[in-house]
Formats: sequence, C-alpha cells, structure tokens
Amino acid sequence: MSTTGTQEKTDESTIGLNRIDSETVDSALAYDVEAESTASEALRRITILQDQPAQQNLPKFLLPLFVLIILSFYSQAQDFGLSFSYFIPKNGYFSTPISPFSIRGVGFDINRFLAIETGGSLYRMSGLNVKGLPFTTKDALVGPNFTMLVPVELVVQFKGPVVEFDIKGGVFGFYGFGQRLNYGNFDRALRKYEGWEVANSDLTFKNKPGWGYHGGAELTVYVTQQVGISLETNYLVGDSKFPLMGTYAGGNGTIETKAAAFPDAKIDFTGLEFSIGVIIKSGGGSPSRRRR
Repeated sequence: MSTTGTQEKTDESTIGLNRIDSETVDSALAYDVEAESTASEALRRITILQDQPAQQNLPKFLLPLFVLIILSFYSQAQDFGLSFSYFIPKNGYFSTPISPFSIRGVGFDINRFLAIETGGSLYRMSGLNVKGLPFTTKDALVGPNFTMLVPVELVVQFKGPVVEFDIKGGVFGFYGFGQRLNYGNFDRALRKYEGWEVANSDLTFKNKPGWGYHGGAELTVYVTQQVGISLETNYLVGDSKFPLMGTYAGGNGTIETKAAAFPDAKIDFTGLEFSIGVIIKSGGGSPSRRRR
C-alpha cells in the first residue's frame, strides 16, 4: 500500500511537470512568434524609410541653413562681423532673426560706385497677414513659422575715408517653413465678415514660395580702420500664393456650415526690415567690400 501510494504520487508529479513544461514551451513559442512578427514589422519600416528619398527624411529647412553656413565661410575670407536683422510686417507681428543664420552683403564691386550683393536671412516669423480674401483684417492670419529670405540687389556706393553710404534696390525671394494658420484670428475675422456671434473654421492650404522687390539704404561708420558700425533699413513689398480650401460653421443661435474657397489668397510679405551690425575687417586700409 505504501509503495503503491508513493508510485501514484510520483506519477502525478511527473504529469504535473510535463504539463508545466508543455505550457512553458507553448509560451516560449508564442513569444518567439511575437518577437519575429515585431522584428519583421521593424525591418519592413526600415526598408520603407530606405526607399524614400533622403530629402523627405530631413527637415526642409536644413538645406537653406546649409547654404547660409557655406555663405558664412565664404564671407569670412576678407571681412567678418555680427549683424541682426528685424522685420516689422504690415498687419503682422514683430519678427526676429535666428542668429547666426543671417549673412548679408555678400557680393562684388562692378566699379567704385556700383556693386551687386546677395545673401540670406532666416527669420522666426511671429505672424503675417493674408490678402486676397473677401474680408480684411489687421491681425496676423498665418504663423508662427520659419522664413528664409534671399535678396539680390544693386548697390550705389558713396565711400569716404571713415563713412560709407549705400543706396540699395532689387528683388528678393522667400519661403515659409512649418507654415500654420492662426485659427483664432481667422475665426474672429469670419465672425465680423458674416455678422455671426460664433464661427469655427476648418481649412487646408497650399504653401508656395514668393517673391517681391525692395529698396533701402545703409550707413556704415568706421570707428577705427578695422571696426565699423552698420545701420541698414529696407522696405519690402512681396507676396506668395496661399490658396485656402475647406469649410466654416457658425451663426447667431442657429448654426450653419458654409464652403470656403479662397483661391486668390496670398501671404502678404510687406514691411520694414532694419538691421544693426558690427563689421571687423581682417586688415587695415580704406573701407572695401563688406560682408557680414
């Protein structure tokens, strides 16, 4: 009896261990299948990313930043300095530069009195207005965003021993990165336009590059043969196509929905740009082509 009981307990233990081993194996197999599935999914995503163009995986603003860095290296061949440019848009918000990504005054002299200059500035635009809508507003309707500005200008130079005065004029191109709508201001403008108490819009847009023309002047005073202080002011007039589509809803008690189609909408890039800078020449002598 004792021997038989012991044998039965041993058999039950063996069956229990076999059951545990079977469950462990099943769990391990299920884990392996799940891990293999996760690994396959990760490999599939990596393959998709590798198949995509490299430009789509990088932020769009890296290219203009790279161009500005190249310009900065080129600009330091003769003169170098520090310059801050600010933009005050018409019916918009005060915008600031992103230092050190502002290189202006890169160019060459045609003769003693004429020169060609270019460069680039990367702005953090707080807000810009939109024109070409059936209503008008003095509030910014787009922004904040990053905006790349590249001018090309003809410069008339009046050089003196310690003072230089330049008159400038030309064209510029610009493009806004990370563009977004200011729905708060947009809905307020729609409420006023429709005469509603409430309004809520849902819009999409197509962001496109723009261009314009500008004119201004620059005064540079050399406090020593190697150090000068520059003050510059330009007035810019430009725009970029910004067609808007979607719907908006609102009313006075009763809510109605309307289709929104503004194909002629444009970002208004009109305003005053001013900058102040310190120019340090790499050698003595009279003032020459400045780059900053």
